[in-house]
Amino acid sequence: MEKSSKIAVFTNAVLLFLVAAVGVICFFPFGASPAGNISDRVYYGGSGENGRVSLMFNVYGGEEYLPQIFDALDGFEVKATFFVGGCWADDHTESVREIVSRGHELGNHGYFHKDQDKLSLAANRQEISLCGDLVRSLTGVTMTLFAPPSGAYSENTVNAAEALGYKVIMWSKDTIDWRDHDVSVIYRRATEDAEAGDLVLMHPTKETAEALPSVLAYYKEQGLLQSTVSATLGF
Repeated sequence: MEKSSKIAVFTNAVLLFLVAAVGVICFFPFGASPAGNISDRVYYGGSGENGRVSLMFNVYGGEEYLPQIFDALDGFEVKATFFVGGCWADDHTESVREIVSRGHELGNHGYFHKDQDKLSLAANRQEISLCGDLVRSLTGVTMTLFAPPSGAYSENTVNAAEALGYKVIMWSKDTIDWRDHDVSVIYRRATEDAEAGDLVLMHPTKETAEALPSVLAYYKEQGLLQSTVSATLGF
């Protein structure tokens, strides 16, 4: 083969490589993950190997019940995770700071409680970062866990959260205490078939605060250690 032909072949090969590379970059832009099973990138519970369970409180209201919840947790010498909404935190700065001063974990619950599965990548990022920036300014805490409001998420949500340094958290048990204001129902949903690794979703309601000591006592009797979400998941 003549020298000029060899150069032409080499040049064409390089061009094909560059075209392919550009195509991949355009299809999978930096900061985003390729399409796939996004549930594999979301945490619904832990392995259970460390014997821990977690009560996770999503907070966009009910601040009047937080002191009772804090006292119940203190009574059992355990910690929990509170996923706070940004607009709520902005109006209740002392409650946010008390969560930290009591030694509990803070998580991000978005700023305006939007259905994030309906938002673009940029809008997801804004909801998460606004809450994170506010909480950091109030407490100095950089949160690393994000619980999507209403459990609504899409690939945009997961990609935005991961790009901002968050792990996306769901739950394995839901007390539905925001709807069913019944102490016995809340207790049953939090304890029925409870096992190590469970993430139990709650909210600060009057009935949840009343049920909490019994829930914590049950976990203790079963040899389950109530912990923060990060501890239960082994982060």
